[in-house]
Amino acid sequence: MDPSKADLRSRLVSARSSLSDSQREAAGRSLRDAVLSLPEVTTAGTVAAYYSVGTEPISRGLVYALWKRGTYVLLPVMRADGDLDWASYEGPSSLVDGRFGLLEPSEVLRGVDAVSRADVVIVPALGVSASGARLGRGRGSYDRALSRVGGSILTLALLYDDELLPSVPAEPHDVPVRAVARPSFGVTRVGSA
Repeated sequence: MDPSKADLRSRLVSARSSLSDSQREAAGRSLRDAVLSLPEVTTAGTVAAYYSVGTEPISRGLVYALWKRGTYVLLPVMRADGDLDWASYEGPSSLVDGRFGLLEPSEVLRGVDAVSRADVVIVPALGVSASGARLGRGRGSYDRALSRVGGSILTLALLYDDELLPSVPAEPHDVPVRAVARPSFGVTRVGSA
């Protein structure tokens, strides 16, 4: 593992741990509202997203709001090989405990390529650079998923305000995102998007 990535991950995780529950909840509401107002999200038939855990920017309200307004929402299911399968979200009661403390949908698996059919893809990140390089947890699961997404599809990372960075260490297998959402700043297009 690149030592600079490990150091940056450690610093970002530590900063997230210093946020209070009320700060995280307020950030989650702001992120939900910013993402729901995007034209690409408003018109999306299918959105691939994730169900936040721990100190991640809260995505649960966003996932629920998308589902309630009739969007077909896909959530990841972690496979034993570290890749992501996908299944439909059918409300909070459709979630079960998964690997790494994640909550995953209990519905029929749609396959690793299901993400390629989404109109918008929302992913977790610890940080993102101005060029769109995304720093994740280091397992490469979302890089594999993002590699299956077409070039015209909005890929969006949810961040806290200080996590859009001038640069992020990147390797050849890292797949950039096209936008980030931050609580105080809304959505910012990154890279060549």
